[in-house]
Amino acid sequence: MKLNIIKTFAMLSLGVATFSSCDDRLDLLPQDQIAADLAFVDERSARGSLMGAYSRMQDLEVFGSMPAVINEYMSDNVNFAGSFVTLQDINNYVTRADNGTVEGIWRDHYRVFLAANAVIANTPNVEDIGFTDEEKNQVVAEAKFVRAITYFQLVNLFAHTYTFDNGAGLGVPVVTEPFTGEVTLPARSTVAEVYAQIIKDLDEASTYLSTSTDPQLATLGAADALRSRVYLYMGDWAKANQYADAVIANKGYVLATDFTFFGDKNTAEHIFNLQNSATDNGATGSGGWASYYNAATDGGRGDAPIAQAFIDAYDATDLRYTSLIQEDKVDAQGQPATFTAKFPDGVTDADNAPLLRLTEVHLNKAEALAELNGVNQASLDIINDLRERAGLSLLALSDFADKAAFIDAILEERRKELAFEGHRRPDLLRKGKDLRAGNPDAAYGANKTILPIPQDEMDINPSLVQNDGY
Repeated sequence: MKLNIIKTFAMLSLGVATFSSCDDRLDLLPQDQIAADLAFVDERSARGSLMGAYSRMQDLEVFGSMPAVINEYMSDNVNFAGSFVTLQDINNYVTRADNGTVEGIWRDHYRVFLAANAVIANTPNVEDIGFTDEEKNQVVAEAKFVRAITYFQLVNLFAHTYTFDNGAGLGVPVVTEPFTGEVTLPARSTVAEVYAQIIKDLDEASTYLSTSTDPQLATLGAADALRSRVYLYMGDWAKANQYADAVIANKGYVLATDFTFFGDKNTAEHIFNLQNSATDNGATGSGGWASYYNAATDGGRGDAPIAQAFIDAYDATDLRYTSLIQEDKVDAQGQPATFTAKFPDGVTDADNAPLLRLTEVHLNKAEALAELNGVNQASLDIINDLRERAGLSLLALSDFADKAAFIDAILEERRKELAFEGHRRPDLLRKGKDLRAGNPDAAYGANKTILPIPQDEMDINPSLVQNDGY
């Protein structure tokens, strides 16, 4: 990790808190300018430190939208029409190791890890008579979830997918200790080692996470949903199905009956929504999901219009398209364009980040069962439920010639259900598919389908090994 990142975090607080009179809950107000030795003096400061870790996740380069948008335009769901050269280079597969956007993504993910690590290490030692061991354990559990989901995103940006070589390739450095003043420069762990740490965090957290279905917090349901995704990416179909079932069995989560939930902050469709407000993105000028996915006339930049080939892939009556598009718009280059309407707040960028939702969990189950059992009714029932919600005709088992065709159909439904939420690139790569047809640089396994280790990190840490092709 880069030296200046560690020095920065030595003096960053992870939050402070004040009491609220509503339901005796803590009203947590994260700040970034309080000395580190004040961050864990009592329950309020420990909980505020946890909120600081959540807050770090909101950064543009973490879950504030940029990695998700990159995952969409590096593949075939959207075009990149923006003027940012660093983003254009990623889009065109000519990224260099000194790309400033890549450096920001790496740096800000490690800031989340350092924030979470501090909570995990220091919260158990807080001396506050009103702060029970059970409450401390839950705070630590939420921080472990934060660390797990953030590592999962980072390793899938900077390393080939687990299924590329069964996790043997180089991933990212795993850092699980808080900064204590001693600078360490860790080497890259393998992809398998990073995944093992993610699973370890989620398994340990699950003992203490809340059983609430509140999507504003890391909960047991969120951990199970993420475990289902992690095992799906690993090709462990039985466990992907097992944890999908655990989520689906929780009646507090309910599939939305239509697509209006994208305009709502939190619904029973959502499992984990990173909470955003006008002060988190728009007011600070950092932008957010809607900045990329809205035209300038709607408060955005018009950087990421829907690719025409993806538009053509929709059935004309598919509500996932007809009810979730903005037509007759202009992109950042002044060209006619169509945009998604999933993130409507282009003025303040206050749309929540939909990191885990129930539809994905059902799709995980459908794919896992198809991989285990081939063409089967249980998977088809899941897909038909989603197609019916989208206003489409139902499919029959006889429509599929073989297992491969069946799985491809499930992946296409997944593409349309989860479009513009950051799933497309990793979904294609984990299934051994090219990101864009006819482009050798976008072929499965090609060097620049993953991002480079930032050059400034390479310069300061001689133990790091660069990805091929950079």
